[in-house]
Amino acid sequence: MNPIADSPDSSDSDSPREECGVIAVDTMSDDAARLSFFGLYALQHRGQEAAGIAVADGRVVRVHKGQGLVAQVFEAGTLDPLIGRFAIGHTRYSTTGSNSDRNVQPYVVETMWGPLAVAHNGNLVNADKLRQELLQRGFGLQTSSDSEVLALMLAGAEGESWEERLANVMPRWEGAFCLVVLTGNKVMAARDPWGFRPLSLGQLPSGGHVIASETGALRTLGCTTISEVEPGEIVVLGGGLARRTQAVPAKATQARCTFEHIYFSRPDATWDGLSVHQARQNLGEELARQHPVDADVVIAVPDSSTPAAIGYASVSGIAYNEGFVKNRYIGRTFIEPTDELRRQGVALKFNTLPDNLRGKRVVMVDDSIVRGTTSGPLVRLVREAGASEVHVRITCPPIAHPCFFGVDMGTYDQLIAHQLGVPEICAHIGADSLGFLSVERMMKALGRDDGYCNACFTGSYAVPVQLTMLSAKGRFDGALG
Repeated sequence: MNPIADSPDSSDSDSPREECGVIAVDTMSDDAARLSFFGLYALQHRGQEAAGIAVADGRVVRVHKGQGLVAQVFEAGTLDPLIGRFAIGHTRYSTTGSNSDRNVQPYVVETMWGPLAVAHNGNLVNADKLRQELLQRGFGLQTSSDSEVLALMLAGAEGESWEERLANVMPRWEGAFCLVVLTGNKVMAARDPWGFRPLSLGQLPSGGHVIASETGALRTLGCTTISEVEPGEIVVLGGGLARRTQAVPAKATQARCTFEHIYFSRPDATWDGLSVHQARQNLGEELARQHPVDADVVIAVPDSSTPAAIGYASVSGIAYNEGFVKNRYIGRTFIEPTDELRRQGVALKFNTLPDNLRGKRVVMVDDSIVRGTTSGPLVRLVREAGASEVHVRITCPPIAHPCFFGVDMGTYDQLIAHQLGVPEICAHIGADSLGFLSVERMMKALGRDDGYCNACFTGSYAVPVQLTMLSAKGRFDGALG
């Protein structure tokens, strides 16, 4: 389900919050910033709190960034001073570090080798330890984000080149990171050896290359010859060429985030050789096999669940139809609703189509239930539209554990599946029945036996999680690795 809550900006959203989106551009002209802008537009769904672009002309690095959506941060004229053939960009949702001006990326620092700009998607589980080491070495940290830790460690790393310095410091970073780096005369990108987050490389038709969090952003810019940046790999862009180096060995057991397929990525993305749209349809098909029910119509909670609902309908033989109309423009707003509108909650973002629901037994397909705060209101909307029964089907297992790798799932005491069993959750949301896809069926839908991180479902983390982090999430007895 896309973020919904009592108000558009509420922190109680009953959905995992997006991570971040990054982009790196090397062009044959001075228009890298403009390409970055359109690339970030295609990555807007990955973070709606802040955006920024840094550009280099061969000598100087310039940056423009701020809080808000991409189109709000980059108004008319703001791109004009950002002249250069190299650029990186970032669209942010805060996972580590609060949402404030000082945490907006890219970070730009001056070093003895020249200016350095860094933007990051992910989360380091050893960031506190690394931060303390930097403070003891006399570094002055200005933000609460672990992305600044990455930037300062890179600035102080040993090596004859930026590529060598990045390769030397990467083994010290534990957890999820997709990093884009800008110097005065080149751009670089790196991906953690577990492969938590997606990162892909594409070639521009006019020469040069782009690296972005999702393949859809590359295709938006007309890129061809698209390939995945491999786990543990560094890619250096410059002179119209892309040089690839395996900086650290990829981990024997990969840990791609399953939620990229379930919810985060746009349906036009391809990751791990899989079409995200097809993966979601497969999830719905497996859900129909695992949790069949006698019903008259299958509906989706738009938008990420639509392919899954189509898949459920295909296997079950139950007709698919639209049940909700989504207001796609409410999103992040700077105008707070009145108390009366706030009490309506979900109705700010969804209306129903009563003619498609009245007197019918409805299967409502959604991608996840996190806190349990909006599934109930959605069920009520369907009942108020005249449905005789509402059967909820979820395309992933119950989320019972928080994420420490860059996704805001909430804390243990906020996760409804950590507190209640499936029958109790069903009663809580007021459904006639409730079915979650099992881990085994979910992986079958993806056509994979391993290589994915399912810690939010199982509590088994690919990277050992510090007790301090578990404490912050409200529990000490979760699996540590």
